[in-house]
Amino acid sequence: MNWSKFLKYLFFAIAIIAAIGSWIYTVNITSKLSKAEKERIQLWSYAYKEIQNIDVNQQICPLIIKIIQSNDYIPVMLVNEHNKIIGFANLNRRKVKDSTWLRKKLNIMKLQHKPITIDLGEGKKIFLYYMDSPALLQLKIYPYIQLLVVIIFLIVIYLAALSSKKAEENSLWVALSKETAHQLGNPISSLLTWLEILKMSNTDEQLLKEVEKDINRLEQITERFSKIGSTPTLEPTNLKSIIQKTVNYLQVRSPKNVIYKLSFPEKDIIINLNPPLFQWVIENLTKNSIDAMNGKGTITIAVKDYENHVIIDFSDQGKGIPKNKHKMIFKPGYTTKKHGWGMGLALVKRIIEIYHKGKIFVHQSSPKGTTIRIILKK
Repeated sequence: MNWSKFLKYLFFAIAIIAAIGSWIYTVNITSKLSKAEKERIQLWSYAYKEIQNIDVNQQICPLIIKIIQSNDYIPVMLVNEHNKIIGFANLNRRKVKDSTWLRKKLNIMKLQHKPITIDLGEGKKIFLYYMDSPALLQLKIYPYIQLLVVIIFLIVIYLAALSSKKAEENSLWVALSKETAHQLGNPISSLLTWLEILKMSNTDEQLLKEVEKDINRLEQITERFSKIGSTPTLEPTNLKSIIQKTVNYLQVRSPKNVIYKLSFPEKDIIINLNPPLFQWVIENLTKNSIDAMNGKGTITIAVKDYENHVIIDFSDQGKGIPKNKHKMIFKPGYTTKKHGWGMGLALVKRIIEIYHKGKIFVHQSSPKGTTIRIILKK
């Protein structure tokens, strides 16, 4: 079991459960307070009715006065049958002088709660409107603020974890590449020495040329790994020329039944590239295509030139890639080969997206073949 992943998911689950639990608890309290405020207003309406019905010479009950005075925080309005405001309480003292503001408050109250009808007798009625107290309003908003804070917190944690993972991956790529370049350096130096000895020993020239080619190839691979391990320099490069040069190299080393077709615009395309690394991209993509076609079929490389970008399509006649694997093929370690490392396309993605700031993805795929598209900015 991967305990790191388990603990990460457990943390997220606890945070979400805690947020939902707190939200439910706050909503429950809000509901109870809202009910309590409604009961208080109803009691206030009864007391108001009693005061209106008391005779001028009759003494007002102290309890009724206490009930009326007890509401010092819930905003209320009294409205007659003609929708005229005849009284109010617990509203902003400065703004109540503005009739427009007062009418807006009344409309808010009408939306929040149904009015309480106070029957004064003899066919006279007035209506009591009220709205939630400031404290209750804040409490109603609080669960949503709390939920938002938790969501933001989880997003920040996720992005931090993602950034940490990427940094770890980058450092691993750099360390692996530098070590590979270093390990290749010593045997190449030794091979160069042996080549010079062979030249002095009257060895067949054709054989020496082949050995020299292989050594040059090893030096090129070493250079590529050293560039992966550092920030490579991009330079203006003729895209058509570098693709043609790489395909010429691959044609000689590909199975006889593999055919290459190139489609270029007429004019040259100059774009900022790192030639050794971009050649590596072409080699990896074509080798994958050859494997997918079992060494038999056509590989088409089509270049389309636009004002701000260039599109390069690598198409083959292989068995295709399932749609749910379109992104997986670029992940380190993913392979369908028995003895594959699953690093080729991962390297390609890194070279295109990290070093050349471009994009690479499966453009289309079916049992008749696959097209992988590269987009590079000009």
